[in-house]
Amino acid sequence: MDPHLLRTFVTVAGCGSFSGAARQLGYTQSAVSQHVAALEEDLGATLLHRRPVVPTEAGVRLLDHAGPILLRLDAARADVRRTAAEAAGRLIFGATPLALAYPMSLAVARLRRSMPGLDVTLRVAGRAAVVTGVAAGELDLGLVDGVAAPTDPLRLPDAGALTTVRVAEEPCGVFLPADHPLAARSGLRLGDLVEARWIDAPDVGAPLADLRAAAGVDGVRAAFRYEGTDVASLLTLVAAGHGLAILPMRTHPGVRAVPIVEPRLVHRIELLHGHLAGPAEALTRSVRSGA
Repeated sequence: MDPHLLRTFVTVAGCGSFSGAARQLGYTQSAVSQHVAALEEDLGATLLHRRPVVPTEAGVRLLDHAGPILLRLDAARADVRRTAAEAAGRLIFGATPLALAYPMSLAVARLRRSMPGLDVTLRVAGRAAVVTGVAAGELDLGLVDGVAAPTDPLRLPDAGALTTVRVAEEPCGVFLPADHPLAARSGLRLGDLVEARWIDAPDVGAPLADLRAAAGVDGVRAAFRYEGTDVASLLTLVAAGHGLAILPMRTHPGVRAVPIVEPRLVHRIELLHGHLAGPAEALTRSVRSGA
């Protein structure tokens, strides 16, 4: 199966049109049609209905396999290219906004002292982007955060066999406006807040799906969605009364953080990596040892 043809098929299925896929891929529409036809001939099955352009049953089955296949190909390509980068002394790591609370900058500073001339790039992004970046080999390491029960793993996007290293953990609480009726409480039960107004900030605060799982209920509905990665902006929205959010227990002006007493939840930061070599391996050793 030609991966170029597979990528074209996935793009057409995602766009819902051959012309849209052609614009996205930089091909002619005729070339896109030929790619899909060649893949169908190779597999002996029709993969797309043409009017409208939607996957057939066989196409749906192929899409289930296509994501992991293309991701592994991207990872292999990046891994080979990274060999040259390691020789040149480069390190690219990604981090979610709240994961930056972990003093990774100190570990990187020590690494740069031991490897003079090391070229370091930091990319701040949402959880899914960091996880996918590490899985695809675009990032040497990833630092991600999330909310979970103390004994549970973080609920991260499925991106193949990545190794996780727990590096930090702290209590988390419900953040609400300072004048909120519940702000004076000494603790709150998550089950009592399922009908509250929540801010859905999947790349900064606790994803609402995680809260539903933790509370064991189908409630916890979003009243407002924030699609950004700036923590200060999220807190501004909380202070303005747009909804509640769950974050690590720290003091911030204009908002009040009330501990969650049931269920017990923690904010955790984990390091993600695939194949390790060069500066990435040295940095991971430093994090594992707590140095």
